[in-house]
Amino acid sequence: MQWESFDSQEALSARAAELLLSAIRENPRSVLGLPTGRSPIGMYARVVQECSREYHCFRDVVTFNLDEYCGIAPEHPASYATYMRQHLFDHVDIDPANTHIPHGIDPDPAGYEEELRRAGGLELTFLGLGRNGHIGFNEPGTPFDSRTRIVELTASTRHANADLFPDGHVPTHAITMGIGTILESRRIVLLVSGKGKEEALERLHSGAVSEDFPASALHVHRDVTVLNVGRASARPTGAAG
Repeated sequence: MQWESFDSQEALSARAAELLLSAIRENPRSVLGLPTGRSPIGMYARVVQECSREYHCFRDVVTFNLDEYCGIAPEHPASYATYMRQHLFDHVDIDPANTHIPHGIDPDPAGYEEELRRAGGLELTFLGLGRNGHIGFNEPGTPFDSRTRIVELTASTRHANADLFPDGHVPTHAITMGIGTILESRRIVLLVSGKGKEEALERLHSGAVSEDFPASALHVHRDVTVLNVGRASARPTGAAG
């Protein structure tokens, strides 16, 4: 596990965008795993800005999002489908047929796994880190060999996302890639920023591996880069370090 630390969200976002765009330049047919949430917003803004200068930046790229809330339609303002359109898809030349987001109203975990298999698997996946260590919507206690499935969200995760649902009706379930699915990605980049992530970041940095802390599964992967704001240490940790 390689660590890169930055003194600002802007610097982290610039580095994340650099990694994403480098992957596309190396392989214009890249299959990317993409996250939502607050941490990737700056990365997407940088990517959109850069791709406005490049012709056919995303033309042959294939994307798979990590998760989606159950019980809301893709058109819902708080859906991750809406998020991706607002922050990336509507601003680059990606083919909508090449974008894959789990469906919140009619979730099909097995079908999503099959689509991913037909695409050849994930080459590069970006993740965010939840305050309780979740990646995707894989909450504490998730087996490391889990696959795409419907999960119940913890109270802490629902509280963290409550501002997205001003009517107070925060979904109780989501469909998410499993940890086993994520670990099959050839490369993984974890973005860690924002208030309240310090304890989770320190726990990840310790190198201890436990299903009580889902992000610790990344220590068993051979190619993980952690981009974080504020932590001075860049010491590699874990089995791949």
